[in-house]
Amino acid sequence: MKILIKAARLIDGTGTAPVENPTLVVAGGRIEAVITGELPADLVSAENDDSPGATILPGLIDTHVHLNLPGDGTILEDAVRETEGVLVATSALATGKALKAGITTLRDLGAKGRTAIDVRRALQLGHGDGARVVACGQAITGTGGHGGYLGGEADGGDGVRRKVREMVKLGADFIKVMASGGGTVGTQSWNPSFSQEELDALVDEAHRFDRKATAHCLCARSIEMAIDAGFDQLEHAGFIADRSGRQVYEPAVAGKLAKSGIPVTGTLAVGGAVLRELRARPSLSETEAAFLARWEKSAAQNLDQFRRLREAGVTVVAGTDAGWRFPRCDDLPLEKEQMREGGMTAMDTLVAATG
Repeated sequence: MKILIKAARLIDGTGTAPVENPTLVVAGGRIEAVITGELPADLVSAENDDSPGATILPGLIDTHVHLNLPGDGTILEDAVRETEGVLVATSALATGKALKAGITTLRDLGAKGRTAIDVRRALQLGHGDGARVVACGQAITGTGGHGGYLGGEADGGDGVRRKVREMVKLGADFIKVMASGGGTVGTQSWNPSFSQEELDALVDEAHRFDRKATAHCLCARSIEMAIDAGFDQLEHAGFIADRSGRQVYEPAVAGKLAKSGIPVTGTLAVGGAVLRELRARPSLSETEAAFLARWEKSAAQNLDQFRRLREAGVTVVAGTDAGWRFPRCDDLPLEKEQMREGGMTAMDTLVAATG
């Protein structure tokens, strides 16, 4: 049976101009044709699903989420104290919430044990409705490194190769590496967390098993090292310079990144969600007020660096870091709003979240 879906316009995710007054012909759950103008005679009697004034889009893709984490401000150290059963349930519920928001694919950048991979499998088996999950398993990090609670600690060239193989055995779709410290207590976001030799070995092993590799990078040196190692994607691409959180944009590093062609997930929604959450509270404690002030400064720096990276020619894709701090699994619209503040057009943001 064929179904006709009619709307005011269609955007296909390639960046081309919207198609006005389209009719989608859907058969067997797949798009068979896009028609403008009069319908062929054989379709006149087909079932209609009219949506006047609406826009048809491809399913949205959030390229950076953490399904285990609730996105309600709970810190990582507390969230991972829950049993793996709770983390599986949290993850499964998140995929359903994302799907209701039009997000049809979620790329999980680190979960405890095999929890995200198990949720991916349950959805593949048809045991529930949720966004498609693409998962790395555990993010690989040095001993005591960012996200180490998830189980991905490894050291040395042989150690990281072994951990890559463990993730492949687990069923990882790709490999994720913490190339710098981050928000985990005791780690240093302003310093690389692996040697160049370790990163080189890690990417080599990932590619040996036909897995792409992405790197969490919050300082300039980690960006350079990830480029030299041949990573396929970078997460955040920050320029934190010291323990105060001060960021110092380095044009030479941005130029090197642009020349490499490696895309970056901006994760601007982290700052945007913190500001949204705290500004909405009727009153703030002294600690919360100080936290807000820090994030107002940090979010402004992130937006400035985002603009400058794009001006340098860096390709960016949409990803929220959902679960971490306050971004939720349905917060991709917030990421797109932040990208617009960072200088992208509305169409640019749609391509970044679809194409």
